[in-house]
Amino acid sequence: MPNIAVVLKDEIRRLARREITANTSSTKQAVAQCRHDIATLNRQVQAQTKEIAFLKAQEQKRLGQPQVKEEEAEKVRFSARSVKAQRTRLKLSATDYGKLVGVSGLTIYSWESGKSRPRKQQFAALVAVRGLGRREAVKKLEMLKADA
Repeated sequence: MPNIAVVLKDEIRRLARREITANTSSTKQAVAQCRHDIATLNRQVQAQTKEIAFLKAQEQKRLGQPQVKEEEAEKVRFSARSVKAQRTRLKLSATDYGKLVGVSGLTIYSWESGKSRPRKQQFAALVAVRGLGRREAVKKLEMLKADA
């Protein structure tokens, strides 16, 4: 004859498992749905990030702004004399040279005098402008003025 205590304990264990399963099944479904939604949103964010990068590159090409990655710019040292020499070589005013780089003319004067230094992004643009010739620089300035 089975012990009544063992039978009672097994029955309580069975009912407790059943109750736990009933209470947690809705939570499991909600968690699964949330994970699915998060994965969908992550895919959308990745797709939009790629599209934004593509559109930025297209806009820079349209405006004719030179492109140099920040990693490439890190290999080049900043020199105030170099900024002035590049501007003189291109025969541009500080304002026009600043438009090519994407800063104001006053900023160009500050760089040339050594009072300040360009930030990483500005320095990348400055390095990109170094590769331009006089004709290219004038052509890009005309395009920038036409867009404005």
